[in-house]
Amino acid sequence: MLRRTLIIAALLAFATGCSTLKGWFGDKASKALEPAELTEIATPIAVSKAWSRKLGDDNARLGLRQRPAIEGDRLYVSNDEGRVLAIDANTGKEIWDSEVAPGGKQGSRIFFWRRKAVDGGLSGGPGVGNGMVIAGGRNGEVVALDAETGAERWRVKVTSEVLAAPLVTADRIIVRSNDGRTFGLDPADGTRKWVFDRGIPALSVRGNGAPVSDGQLVYLGYDDGTVVALRLQDGLVAWTQLVGEAEGRNDLDRMADVDGEIALGYSELYATSFVGQTMAISTQNGRPLWNRDTGGYSGLALLADRVVLSDPAGTLWALDRNSGSALWRQDVLARRWLTTPAIHGSYLVVGDIEGYVHWVRSNDGVIVGRDRAGKAPIRGTPQVTPTGILVVLDSEGRLSAYPSPAQ
Repeated sequence: MLRRTLIIAALLAFATGCSTLKGWFGDKASKALEPAELTEIATPIAVSKAWSRKLGDDNARLGLRQRPAIEGDRLYVSNDEGRVLAIDANTGKEIWDSEVAPGGKQGSRIFFWRRKAVDGGLSGGPGVGNGMVIAGGRNGEVVALDAETGAERWRVKVTSEVLAAPLVTADRIIVRSNDGRTFGLDPADGTRKWVFDRGIPALSVRGNGAPVSDGQLVYLGYDDGTVVALRLQDGLVAWTQLVGEAEGRNDLDRMADVDGEIALGYSELYATSFVGQTMAISTQNGRPLWNRDTGGYSGLALLADRVVLSDPAGTLWALDRNSGSALWRQDVLARRWLTTPAIHGSYLVVGDIEGYVHWVRSNDGVIVGRDRAGKAPIRGTPQVTPTGILVVLDSEGRLSAYPSPAQ
């Protein structure tokens, strides 16, 4: 357990832009690990920040890829202080603020050594749908709030910390806990209708991918490199498909997590794994349609004719949806620990470890815009509202919004 904790801590140190790399490894080694220097954009598009606001500063230590949930013109966000907020996407103004699972620290802010940690808080981003906002906590709390007012509707508990945003459907609320279990809850009162338990390997990347559904099946990526399809109503397994095979002599080598967003198409889905494999899978029977030897810890964005992802080296790839063949690659953002791409009009958008947001032409991979949302890493996937406002949340709780750039 100690070895596992140390390895994960080391990974998170690199992922948060640790400033002590030079002291650890010397000038040459640290230079090789530093994010690639950004170059000037020859003819940049006009990018403007509509608004920005601070939500809190406790997410940085969690190492999670939290993101806002969107419904209409409202954003729903949570922080590790145990609060859920509803925010107007157009103005950034707060609509309501509800305390759900108090956490953080108690005691003097001046005499900080006297402050004591409180075991609580919200560890994953919220899910939204059907007039409800669902938040998951570090102690397994699952709380349903009224999306209009923030009033609590019901509260239940699952077996472990909830790191992924819950999925809200008309008939079930799907919640993943960090011990490998997935729960199907009744939206009316949170009653447990089913539970699926797959377990977890000895070592894995911290975090779970959010569940996705087509209305009949719910799809989940697991730490052992598999995608599992469950029946939404009763949680029975429809099919299982291995995406990234765990290989190696130790636990670190065998890490094959499918933790990024799964992209759902018409009759197929796309998933990528930590071990560097990306696969298109038939949703009907779970059979592979194609497999590509590139992939990573983050998820995929789906366009009409292509799938876009970033690999661990910081290279962006566009793959043909039908064959998996590479359409273009962009490597000027090397070692910048890119987020899952988001689609913003005709552009792709990624955030990076230094708080920069990059706009990339989706047809050829050329970087055409850039802005710095803040100085903290951006880990969660940027989100886009129905009216085209791009929203970015960094690891220190700064939320920034960008309207669609001119085409």
